[in-house]
Amino acid sequence: MRSNPQPPTPNPQRVAWLSLDAGDNDPAVFLRYLIAALQRALGGAVGAIALVLMESPQPPAHSLVLTALINDLADVPQPVALVLDVLRTRSVGTLDLTGGAPELNPHFRDLVRAARALGVRVIDRCNLTILSEPGQAGLADFLAGQGVEVTASLPCYSPANVDRQRGKGVFDKSIAALQRLNALGYGHEGSGRVLNLIYNPLGAVLPPAQAALEADYKRELGVHFGIVFNRLYALANMPIQRFGSMLISKGLFNGYLRLLKDNHRDANLAQLMCRSLISVDWLGRLHDCDFNQQLDLPLVDGASGEARHLRDLLHADVDGAPIRVAEHCYGCTAGNGSSCGGALGA
Repeated sequence: MRSNPQPPTPNPQRVAWLSLDAGDNDPAVFLRYLIAALQRALGGAVGAIALVLMESPQPPAHSLVLTALINDLADVPQPVALVLDVLRTRSVGTLDLTGGAPELNPHFRDLVRAARALGVRVIDRCNLTILSEPGQAGLADFLAGQGVEVTASLPCYSPANVDRQRGKGVFDKSIAALQRLNALGYGHEGSGRVLNLIYNPLGAVLPPAQAALEADYKRELGVHFGIVFNRLYALANMPIQRFGSMLISKGLFNGYLRLLKDNHRDANLAQLMCRSLISVDWLGRLHDCDFNQQLDLPLVDGASGEARHLRDLLHADVDGAPIRVAEHCYGCTAGNGSSCGGALGA
């Protein structure tokens, strides 16, 4: 299960909007509008008892209605707590934390501790530079102490290429972070502390063969910086979001999409990550993969057409549910295939 506990910029809380005018200056009207707004944001069960009380032949005092509503709100599970409930209920084996810098989420360490206490394998998708950010001095030790696997993005072993893609100074910070992780045992065979790296092509091309590229990375990082790691994952660039915008601005979008389609391989379909993974956004909504999450394509209920939520997994299964597909999906099926675990079948 992939969980994205870190929202890009907004406050990670669900918001109910309520607009009133002078004609709504009545407690009963206000409460009905309030409950309707809360139900749109939190689900139809919130406020159901309060509505029943208000519609009774002799409505009780408004304080009793408010008490019922407050009790419902108190019972609404928060996404982080729901993640743990689902891990426990569904016996989920892996929790993969992503989202740019998931470590900055205030619940990150509590979530990791609780998941590890359940025996769940935890992966931290780390951008490496976070280890040098203020307030994160103890992060590497925490990850090591909890036995968290680190999967870190390093788009090249060349300083110039990394700084050109990620910004000046990023390569040096990334190398220092990798050396810090190595000092804690990460990347060393037999240590039990797994360190994997992620490669993305710098342009509108498919990634090269993963095994050969991994050998190059190990040689160059080892010789020049004394760095060791376990595996390299070679991922294709998806024609969406920032990369997609870059392709459009340079007139390369249609050509790259044609490259993906021309290199589609049916043999990759059986191993696609959307067949065995659920991506959870910061609101608790379910998606077939991280890319669908970025495009706001949630997993939907076949009967109602409503977006599925993490809480649904406490009492319903999604095995066999239709997978939402679009043209960006060719990014996973082209060439050697691409997934959160690198080339398919590698």
